[in-house]
Amino acid sequence: MKKIITYGTFDLLHWGHIRLLERAKSLGDHLTVAISTDEFNLLKHKEAYHNYSHRKYILEAIKYVDEVIPEDNWEQKKTDIKKHDIDVFVMGDDWKGKFDFLVEQCEVIYLDRTEGISTSMIKKDLQV
Repeated sequence: MKKIITYGTFDLLHWGHIRLLERAKSLGDHLTVAISTDEFNLLKHKEAYHNYSHRKYILEAIKYVDEVIPEDNWEQKKTDIKKHDIDVFVMGDDWKGKFDFLVEQCEVIYLDRTEGISTSMIKKDLQV
């Protein structure tokens, strides 16, 4: 079984998120999604509209997602890959090069972002 992992906040879920999850899942048999906890978001100075448990609930309902785990810190990626026996690490290409150090453990793939949509754009558009 080929296992894939990706990371994110996944707040204000949109078709760009779904497209990323669909493409990530197509790379293997099992997709694990690590989502930032509320505490980790605070450390990153990032505010999510939905809390962790609600974002987890939403992601678990998506047919491409097999497992959702919490992301508590930047350093856990290496241990997650080992603990979950991951074959492929996937991120959007806005992170290109940032996780190349993981190639010692698994394949690293950066997927093109979906044009015309982002959580930042939604938040900006809603500030009327």
